Amino acid sequence: MASASEQLAQNMNLGVFAKAKELQQRLLFTLLILIVYRVGTFIPVPGMDIAQFQAAFNSGGGGLLTRLNMFAGGAVERMAIFALNVMPYISASIIMTLMKGSVGSLKELDKDGEQGRKQINQYTRYLTVFLAAFQAYGIARALQSTPGAVINPGLFFEASTVITLVGGTMFLMWMGEQVTARGVGNGVSLIIFAGIVAELPKAIFQAFSLNQQGSVSELLLIFLIILFVGLSMLIVYVERAQRRLLVQYPKRQMAGGKTFGGESSFMPLKLNTAGVIPPIFASSLLLLPATFGQLALNGDGAGSGIMTTLLAYIGYGSPVYLTLYGLLIVFFCYFYVPYVFKPDDVADNMRKNGGFLPGIRPGERTAQYLSYVLSRLTFIGAIYVAFVCVLPEYIIATSGGSIPPSVAMLIGGMSLLIIVSVTLDTVAQIQSHLIAHQYEGLIKKSRMRRRKK
Repeated sequence: MASASEQLAQNMNLGVFAKAKELQQRLLFTLLILIVYRVGTFIPVPGMDIAQFQAAFNSGGGGLLTRLNMFAGGAVERMAIFALNVMPYISASIIMTLMKGSVGSLKELDKDGEQGRKQINQYTRYLTVFLAAFQAYGIARALQSTPGAVINPGLFFEASTVITLVGGTMFLMWMGEQVTARGVGNGVSLIIFAGIVAELPKAIFQAFSLNQQGSVSELLLIFLIILFVGLSMLIVYVERAQRRLLVQYPKRQMAGGKTFGGESSFMPLKLNTAGVIPPIFASSLLLLPATFGQLALNGDGAGSGIMTTLLAYIGYGSPVYLTLYGLLIVFFCYFYVPYVFKPDDVADNMRKNGGFLPGIRPGERTAQYLSYVLSRLTFIGAIYVAFVCVLPEYIIATSGGSIPPSVAMLIGGMSLLIIVSVTLDTVAQIQSHLIAHQYEGLIKKSRMRRRKK
């Protein structure tokens, strides 16, 4: 049975959207921010020979660099000022979220309300600067080792590259916060979403061009289309799946003899409570050895041969990489869910409001039951996320290079997971704004009728 909000959403039409002026302004503001982001992905870092760098990038054969390029909307292959995208900010946010559950001072700040959250956000920004500077320095060293990519290598180029890339990341972080506050949807997620979607037409065109040239067979092209559609349908189905727990509130009698309460509602628990955070964090963690290895190989250390062998052993697409990728996704699903949904806090809030689960004693027993249900949902969600993310990577790794890198990355499970999740979240927020606008219109009409009477 559909809820009241779902029934109201089904009755919406374009006339309701035309009257929602505030929603239109929010959508225009979000569109403007995304246009600024796309323009920034075409502004190169100073001191680069873009033609030489693109030739070296295209000859790389894909891998982790191609994945970063997909998230950055093609900014990496153009070595633009937004090449780092918002990945340092996401890593910093995840680290701070995990630290809030283990560091006592951060726990107290989190309980202080809005002021405490502002302080934690400030710490997140500081950590973002550190991570972005570290990654930018590694990129600068790698660029200087690429023949002909840098016009004037040296300390000045390294400093200017670090400042430019860190500044680009902080600017994107600021734009994402502005979209969250004044636009529609989560700003950081929309920036990543825009980067991935911007590369879709190029990948589709490349796939059909290679098919006409004979490099990609019709059978492989059909298989890729079926894989893309099938994974998209699976992600939509699972992301909308919920386990609804019945919550009841007892009747209460006031001093005047009136009674209230006696109502029941549902507590929705998503099957994939962790969202896209586990695969993103797993990819970031697997990217660290490659970053450290690149810095080591740029030197003249005696261990370069050992480092090269190690990087090849855990390189992108290897059996060890795929195994670690799947295990890390499952681990971070279990590790991150308790920070998103806290059974003790939920049970305590239910007890304070007089709510209870039928047949379960309020308080500690309710928290134990919520943990019991959540652990089983997390198991299914972790297997689902690992399957969606690892299966395309395995197909790509065993294809023998027949699948183009750009096409391969876009059928990757993590990119599809981000596209579907962000789309569903944004559509839900738009519906919320429209529902609020309809409720406001109904309230105004009822007030006018009362005045007429």
